[in-house]
Amino acid sequence: MKKIIGIILFLIETFFLQAQSPVLKLVQITDSIEKNYPEIIKYESKVQSIQAKAEGAKAWMPPTLSAGPEQFFYNPAMLTDKSDMNRAGITLSVEQMIPNNKKLNAKKNYLQSLAVIQQNNAEWTKNTFRYYAKYLYYQRLVAEKTLILVQENKELLLMLVNTSEAKYPYNQSDLSSIFKAKAKLEELKNMETMLFATIAESNIGLNTLMNRDVNTSFAIDTTIALKEYEIKSIYNDTSSVKRSDILSMQNNINSMKLNKELMYSQRKPDFGVQFSHMQMLGMPSQYSLMGMMTIPIVPWSSKMYKSEVKSMSFEIESMAKEKEGMQLMALRMINEKLVMLKYGKTQLNNFKSGIIPMYNKNFEANLLAYKQNTGNLFVLLDSWEMLLMKRMEYYNKTLEVLKIEADYEYETETK
Repeated sequence: MKKIIGIILFLIETFFLQAQSPVLKLVQITDSIEKNYPEIIKYESKVQSIQAKAEGAKAWMPPTLSAGPEQFFYNPAMLTDKSDMNRAGITLSVEQMIPNNKKLNAKKNYLQSLAVIQQNNAEWTKNTFRYYAKYLYYQRLVAEKTLILVQENKELLLMLVNTSEAKYPYNQSDLSSIFKAKAKLEELKNMETMLFATIAESNIGLNTLMNRDVNTSFAIDTTIALKEYEIKSIYNDTSSVKRSDILSMQNNINSMKLNKELMYSQRKPDFGVQFSHMQMLGMPSQYSLMGMMTIPIVPWSSKMYKSEVKSMSFEIESMAKEKEGMQLMALRMINEKLVMLKYGKTQLNNFKSGIIPMYNKNFEANLLAYKQNTGNLFVLLDSWEMLLMKRMEYYNKTLEVLKIEADYEYETETK
């Protein structure tokens, strides 16, 4: 009866504590992280920065205005000479270079491709922080379930200690077993403290990821169940792996190709126009209108863009191999996690269907014998400890499988 009352009181206390705090589901926490964590938000500014730069990609160079004396004599006295030899004056000149439109388009395409890469990086960063959140959430989930188990066993063990002490004067219990039971009771208190620390650690981590006060209290959804990821969905080729980090690498390659096109477009000429007005002294005013064209294909100039294009070609090959390596590693990790999930779930089922029920029957048989004074406390404590250990192992295995599930979702970028 004391055991039942203790469990009821504990559950009532837990209920009221959770009622005072909002219940946050895992999806709510991950949504909050994506909206509030600085490491994720920064990508919005990065994308806007690139987009702002791309808006000015097709801008021209500013015009050049120049002014100065034209054919002035070193001897100022000759300025009064009205002969045809006197052609001194003031020149005003305006020059405008007109860039090749294909160069401008290539530059704009390259800059726009950089924004896509940052968007991919943002998605992968979100995936990474979702993984952190799942780890902390599952850690608290299992800790809370284990805490309830510890509380139940504390009440049960306390009842056994009280019963044994009552039996001791009648030589129906031995003192060493009572001391052993009390020692186990103290061990449970230590375990309880450790679990409270784990819960606090998870709270601090989750609140930090949500970018809010680390002491903010909240309850979690304890009804989370393992998802059905079947081994039949195993990945067989690298093309089936589609993640933001791999997509980012592919877009890096595409961006490098666009940069290569931009550099190769430097072989195209630019044009320019220059207009000059000459205000002559003692002579009619004159003007000059000239067109200009760059010749980048000359050997001493073409070396620059040719060497850059060649270098970028090798870089693209290197990045393609890096992407292939990333896909192979991802393929390996995904398939490993699927296999580990399969066998982890099998172990959990064995715990639920065979191991724990058998140890529970063993404990109940010893408890019945102890109540009927045909068993002893030492054997009962041993069966109790084995049952508790297996139930703890079940929760530890549950956490392990939940982490593997989180690993799988991280590798496949599953939300």
